[in-house]
Amino acid sequence: MIDDLAPVPDEVTQEWWEATRERRLLLQRCDRCGHVQHYPRAMCVACSSFELSWLASEGRGIVDSFTEVHRAPHPELEVPYVIARIRLDEGPVLLSRIVSSDQGQITCDACVSLAWQDIPNGYKLPVFYIDPK
Repeated sequence: MIDDLAPVPDEVTQEWWEATRERRLLLQRCDRCGHVQHYPRAMCVACSSFELSWLASEGRGIVDSFTEVHRAPHPELEVPYVIARIRLDEGPVLLSRIVSSDQGQITCDACVSLAWQDIPNGYKLPVFYIDPK
C-alpha cells in the first residue's frame, strides 16, 4: 500500500514537512556564513554552524540532469516517470519528479517551476513542471 511510503519527520525535518502542507518549499540558510542548502540538516555543510534558519524558495530553477524511470521501486508507482536534478534559483540542488504530459519537452537547462503532489498524512511532495516558452 502506498501509505507505507509516508514520511516520518524528525526534529530536523518537522518544520520542512509541515510547510509542505501549505505548499511552501523551505530551504535552510546558515545564519553565520549565508550558505543556502537543501535537504534539511542539523548543521551547515559549508561552515559546520548549527545556526540555521528557514528561507522560502520561489520554486524556480533549471534541470541540470534527468532520467526516465521504467521500473518502479514500489508496485503502486506508475511508470514511466522522470526524476531530475533541479538547480533552484536560490542555489541548492533538489532531486525531484518532472510532471509533464509531453516528456519530450524535458531537456537539460529547461526552466522549471514548482508544483505539488499529495502524499499520505496531508504532506505534499515538491515536483516540477517545464515552464512554457
